[in-house]
Parts: sequence; C-alpha cells; structure tokens
Amino acid sequence: MSVAEADVRAHVQAHATRLWDLALALHRDPETAFDEHRAVERLCAELAEFDIERGVAGLPTAFTARHGSGPGPTVALLLEYDALPGLGHACGHNLIAAAGLGAALAVRDALPDPGGTLLVVGTPAEEGGGGKITEVNHGVFDEVDAALMFHPGAHDWAWAPLTAQVELTVTVHGRAAHPTGNPTEGIDALAGLIQLFTTIAAVRPRLPAGSHIQGIITHGGEATNIVPDRAQARFGLRALTTAALDELAATVSAMAHAVAAATGTTTTIAREREPYHHFRNSSVLADRFAAHLAEDGIVLTEPAPGVFLGSSDIGNVSTVVPAIHPFVAIVGPDESDHTPQFATAAASDRGRATMLAAAGALAGTAVDVFREPALRDAAWAELREAGRRFPETPAGTALA
Repeated sequence: MSVAEADVRAHVQAHATRLWDLALALHRDPETAFDEHRAVERLCAELAEFDIERGVAGLPTAFTARHGSGPGPTVALLLEYDALPGLGHACGHNLIAAAGLGAALAVRDALPDPGGTLLVVGTPAEEGGGGKITEVNHGVFDEVDAALMFHPGAHDWAWAPLTAQVELTVTVHGRAAHPTGNPTEGIDALAGLIQLFTTIAAVRPRLPAGSHIQGIITHGGEATNIVPDRAQARFGLRALTTAALDELAATVSAMAHAVAAATGTTTTIAREREPYHHFRNSSVLADRFAAHLAEDGIVLTEPAPGVFLGSSDIGNVSTVVPAIHPFVAIVGPDESDHTPQFATAAASDRGRATMLAAAGALAGTAVDVFREPALRDAAWAELREAGRRFPETPAGTALA
C-alpha cells in the first residue's frame, strides 16, 4: 500500500461517523427524481469548504463542488441521491452519495494541492429523468479525465453490465361513438393499442440477448359507454448497445404503424427524453478501484455472462469520459435491489462497511489519476480506441 493510499484510507475512517450519519439522514428522508432539495442541502453543507455551484445545467437539484485548480487532471466523483417512489432508498443511492462524499473529503485532506481539480458532481434523478444526461449536454464533464462512482448491489463486480434504455409513449387515435347506438361509426383506439401489446408479446421471445420491451397502458378511454377515441401506453425498451436500442425502437415503431393500418387507427410515437446509453467501462480505472478495494478484503470479479442488471445515465457519461461503475454487494446474490429488503440493507451494518470501503477505493483511484499521468493517458487511449467519444443518439429524437 502506497503512502498516499494509506493517507486517504485513514482520512475516510476519520470521517466514518460523519459519513454514516449523512447516509442515514438521506435514508430516513427519501426524495424522488428532481425533488432532492433536502439531500442537496445536506451534501452541500458537508462540502462547505469546497467551491460550490448550485443549479448546474439548469437543474435545481444538481451541483458541483471543486477542490484545487491548475493545469493538471480533473477527477469527478459522482454522487446520486434520488430515491424510488414508494420504496425509498431501495437502490442504495444514500450509500453512493456518502461514499462519494467520503472520497472527496479524504482526497482533500490527503492532497491539499492535488495538482489538478477534484470535482464533486451532484447528479439528480438517476431513477427517472437522467440528470447526468443533462449535465453531459451542458458541458459539466467537458474537462473531466475520470468519472468515478460505485453502486451497492447483490454482487461484487468490477463493472456494471448496464444496457441502453429509452421510454416511448405511443398514442393511438380512433373515433368516438356510442358502443350500441352507432357502433359502426366508432374506431376503437384502445382495441388498437391492445393489439399492439399482443404483437409485441409475439415478437418478444425472438429479441436478441439484452433486449427487452415492457409496457403499461396509461390511458384507455373516458367511459364504458363511449368507444375510446384515444388510448396511450408507455413502453420501456432496453438493448445491449445504444445502436441496438435505436434498431429496437424502429421495430416497435413499425409494429405500431402496422397495427394502426390494420385497425383503422392512427398512431404517434415519441421519446420522452434522450436515451440512457449503454455503459462503457474503463478497465484501466476499474482495475485500480478493484485493487484498492481488495485492501478491505472485497474481491471484485467479472459480471456473470448474459446477466444485464438494468440501465443508468452513467452510460451517457461513459461516452465522453473514462468512467467506472463497479457493484459492491450489500445483500446476497440471490437478492435484488428495488425491493424493501434492499432498502433495509442500505441502512445496515453491511451497508456501512461497504460504503466506507468504496469511499476508500474511490479516493485511492482519484489519487492515482492525480499522481500518475500515464494512468490518465491509458484511460483516454482505451476510450478513444473504441471510437466512443461521440454520442450515438441525438437528444429529443421523435419517432414518426
């Protein structure tokens, strides 16, 4: 263990009570996407000695906090703090925020002059809305050389098998009529929408690995004695890559228009927001994180083949800057996040130990980037070699 690593790990432990109190405060007071005002107040209070900017990227619950300056590298520590509706911190974002905060405080204490900039980025609405996407589009990550975060989970995995994801709103238009008084004049929009669900169900078994379509009906009509003239559904689409997601969205669009032609309805399809891109792991940085985490006896492995855990807006960050998103377990491998049990684990003794270990590993990785120019260069070379510097899908794309 290097002197710098020992320093940051000692500083994390010095702040352990402070960090756990913050994690528990967020856990007791969950706030959902874009409404995380109290969480931001708590975090900014803890970062009071940093140079803080609130409301970045036009988002009231986004912020940045800076330590250091100069021509050296910029290392970003990403904090998530939104909760799930009805389930609270069942994804453990209270631990993500506390670990990122702990890493920031430890790096500041160990490196009063880091020879670059330590940037703490508060990222709202990961669970729905994609705050990081807006931050990317507004240039928050333009000068960043490494984006670091961890996520609590059910596995100890060096990187996250996160797929691309988007939500489509499909609106079917028909013609209202009385179902018995003049039934031949009606065109049932809901029947057309249900036929689309049936068509998707027939196609679903043939989707490639990593692809998925799940939908809900959000509007089905006004009354039982009126043929519905409008019906609407929202579909969540996932695919292994962002390019594959575009293809899947085009397939759903084609099915919707074919069903409309068959049922005499018309349909419109829109993307509600820019897609979450698939995650591109920086193995150069992830290996360093894993080595630091091993000092606490936690050994990270590769994800299980064929397992896809969901999607996240960290994918969009990973298109423009070397990024890591390892999973570190707070529950057993037969359990899952987004459950009441996981919410309990996010305030447990194991959750505390995992958060502190992750904070130390994040801080150690940040110090490595500051002190080793070759590490930063290797991370950028890895990203550029794959041609991943450019976003694949324009924001606000609408499907005809």
